[in-house]
Amino acid sequence: MVHDDGRNRCAWLGDNPQMLVYHDREWGVPVTSDTQLFGKLVLDGFQAGLSWAIILRKREGFLLAFDGFDPVRVARYDGSKRRKLLADPGIVRNRQKIDAAIGNARAFLDLRDAGVSFSAFLWEFVDGRTRHNTWRSLRQIPAKSRESDRMSKALIERGFHFVGPTICYAFMQAVGMVNDHIVACFRHRELKRLGMGRR
Repeated sequence: MVHDDGRNRCAWLGDNPQMLVYHDREWGVPVTSDTQLFGKLVLDGFQAGLSWAIILRKREGFLLAFDGFDPVRVARYDGSKRRKLLADPGIVRNRQKIDAAIGNARAFLDLRDAGVSFSAFLWEFVDGRTRHNTWRSLRQIPAKSRESDRMSKALIERGFHFVGPTICYAFMQAVGMVNDHIVACFRHRELKRLGMGRR
């Protein structure tokens, strides 16, 4: 999809300016911070059944409501905080997803207390490096993969929720574990040329 600036981009972003910025600056860029990975996993859980454009539009609201996705703070949320979140129009008000976010913060802390880095745990499913795919159209991009299946099972075993294989694959795309920009997209070349990814 060629835009006004002459650049070819993935067609999924459409003509939404906010999605364009996200596509050009964030999607597929490797993330290795434990806290940032936790926040992105929470957002992908909230996206289930919705479009990413909705989550992106509400992202600042989520950051405010969930204390910047600080797992320590989120893990301490009580019934009063749950009720406040359910009344907050700045986020997606879904009881199951809110409860999952709180439970996932506690599971994150359990991992940390066991001496396990969340980043190392997740990146291990791609052997610590970005996998650069060579899709030529959106139709070729899968909804899940063997790696996202394995990640989902491992996270569920560790007490995480809203982490099915499809959610995990969307997460892997977002945090740069896989480069799923189509090959004609200028970002595919940039990310591959930069050799970005954990070593």
